[in-house]
Amino acid sequence: MMFSLILPSSSKTMSMSGTPNYSSSVDGRRADFSTIASGFPGKVRVQTLLRKTPRSLQSPAKSMKHEMDITSATERKLVKQLRASNTHSFVADSSTRAVNGKYQKLTDDWESKKLDLITGGRLLQDGLVYRQNISVRSFEIGGDRKMSFGALLNHLQDTALNQSRITGLIADGFGSTREMSRNNLIWVVSTLHTVVDRYPTWTDVVEVDTWMYASGKNGLGRDWIFRDSKTGETLANATSVYVMMNKKTRRLSKIAKEVRDEIEPYLMDCECPIINKDSRKILKLDVSTADQICTGLSPGWNDMDINQHVSNVKYIDWILESVPRSFMERYYLNAMTLEYKKECDMDSVLQSLSKMVGGGNSDSFSANKVIEYDHLLRLENGREILRGRTVWKLKDTNS
Repeated sequence: MMFSLILPSSSKTMSMSGTPNYSSSVDGRRADFSTIASGFPGKVRVQTLLRKTPRSLQSPAKSMKHEMDITSATERKLVKQLRASNTHSFVADSSTRAVNGKYQKLTDDWESKKLDLITGGRLLQDGLVYRQNISVRSFEIGGDRKMSFGALLNHLQDTALNQSRITGLIADGFGSTREMSRNNLIWVVSTLHTVVDRYPTWTDVVEVDTWMYASGKNGLGRDWIFRDSKTGETLANATSVYVMMNKKTRRLSKIAKEVRDEIEPYLMDCECPIINKDSRKILKLDVSTADQICTGLSPGWNDMDINQHVSNVKYIDWILESVPRSFMERYYLNAMTLEYKKECDMDSVLQSLSKMVGGGNSDSFSANKVIEYDHLLRLENGREILRGRTVWKLKDTNS
């Protein structure tokens, strides 16, 4: 079953001032990979989201130390009791009663901090934006000490799920609401576009903001911004569109009114992805037109997610299987667009096809600063799984 997506007739972009610009797509127009470093759609205030992260958001441990520094000895004792018991069902002694009205406030504050400790993030802008700080860990980096593209995609999924959990939307599966669970419905990715300006390195702390919005009649859009938590520099941007699938029949489904009513309070009042849509069509490759072909690819048990989908990271691995290693040593992955057509299962055997479509040819790419590839993943019988486009930039030998 091929994924279908209803998109609005006109596309919207955001100016650097945060004001939406409306423009119609023009066929054949070269992709605009410009991103928004200082603008948010709808109700979000630019100054609020781009200001330096408060100290209390950077580290839950530091936040608790700061709290213990400013409270009285009596209040510190109460907080310690709450921490030890992890519940409110303890008998208040005379010192606790002496707090005189502050018991409920401290209890509520502790509950809030406990929630932050669980999810690693919090809601901003009336609950429409979710923010989380991420520390780049040793197992997320490659030989260059930088976060891998696959690790970045994992954080896209993780922060999206954390927002669903902290808002109370999630009931079962990967982000399924209560009404979705009752009707065996799940979210699946239809399109994903990611642009990386600079990969964070080991021990860096990255600030991630994400939010949702309606995309057409039956799509759910989600955007992300990755920033350096110290400098505010934009590191990466991503935008995706999700559609609904029946978990039992594996067929696409419309968004029911009951589901729409559940998610609508958490949606931005706009349809403006943070990355401009590439209007160019991705080539349908075959054996005669591809530059490189890799065959015999199949998923393992650990490649399946909770919804029995092959994970996005595995698709990336398969796409890159057909890119020459000598090329990847000199270029870094700057942007990727994926269009999912069909899901594959444990018994699938796939082929990965790639073709250089911009910046030169497979024999003379060394002198070009930007090179593009088109990709196709398909089953051995020829049925498409996904199409993709990657943009590569020449590595800085001085860094």
